[in-house]
Amino acid sequence: MSGQGLAVPVFVAALVSCPAAPYATAQPAPNTVVLEPAPDIPGVIKGGTVPEVVVRGLRSADDPLWIPSVGLIFSESQANRIVRLGPGDQVSTLVGDLHGPLGQTFDRQGRLISLQTQAGFRGPRVVWPPGKEAAIAVDFEGTPFGRPNDIVSDAKGGVYFSDLPMPPLPPGTMAPAVYYVPPGGTPIRVGENIGRPNGLMLSRDEKMLYVNDTAGINLYAFDVQPDGRLTNRRVLATYVGRDRSVPSTDPPRSNADGLTIDDEGRLYALTEAGIEVVSPTGQHLGVIPIWCITRRCQNLTFGGPEKRTLYVAGGGTLLRVAMVARGFGGRVK
Repeated sequence: MSGQGLAVPVFVAALVSCPAAPYATAQPAPNTVVLEPAPDIPGVIKGGTVPEVVVRGLRSADDPLWIPSVGLIFSESQANRIVRLGPGDQVSTLVGDLHGPLGQTFDRQGRLISLQTQAGFRGPRVVWPPGKEAAIAVDFEGTPFGRPNDIVSDAKGGVYFSDLPMPPLPPGTMAPAVYYVPPGGTPIRVGENIGRPNGLMLSRDEKMLYVNDTAGINLYAFDVQPDGRLTNRRVLATYVGRDRSVPSTDPPRSNADGLTIDDEGRLYALTEAGIEVVSPTGQHLGVIPIWCITRRCQNLTFGGPEKRTLYVAGGGTLLRVAMVARGFGGRVK
């Protein structure tokens, strides 16, 4: 797609009911979005709030990010670009000619760091503003990354990111893991033996890192050490979403994907159930039902001038939800 503004029609989707917990969710029919009214979750969302379709028809959509000076952006991986949502909900190219961009973060230096997934470019790279482009990491101890997925930057100038190569793993491919790249340093492997580490997020005080396991049902928490390494791995919460296609003889799978955090430290995770909301202490607070047309949604962020809008991306679709909760104000995401 070109860098010109692209008008994408908004459509009205059929309502799809979500079963009561546990959420062994069946996929809606193609071209259907779950626009079911949300339950009331005190301090989080007003009961009856319905998600709004903002953009549809893109080739892909992932990891929305609200940058105050730019507005909302998100990855369109299959088009090798990062998209900006402009006035009138028009979309245009912010950064093009990329290499399968997925997760992205915005650091304290004002740099947009995007995870590239194509061979020869895999890893975190500064892609914006123009003139600041640079590779932050290209391999781990000489072995290329598999498929970098989600990323978050810390106040020190380092980044955490998950790497989950698609199975079956070819010879020479590293197992799924979480990495930390200290400012100006080389990658450190900080999280291993997680089925498929995917969405990750720092706590507000950056003393903990949260990691989703797409292949399991748990949200993990780790303590962050001064050098960026992780200790004291533990299960913070167990998700209720379940992938119905998994045989009953196999371990259950939530397909947990992106994570974001609000100003009270609550966590918001996309799973087969929709958006699962978890307190800082691991209490399951409720589910906001949502689906992104061709597949479950992939990532989410708070945005808008007061960060009271939850933007959700996936399946070539961008949705937004009016929230009571406010996104964390200490960093972009």
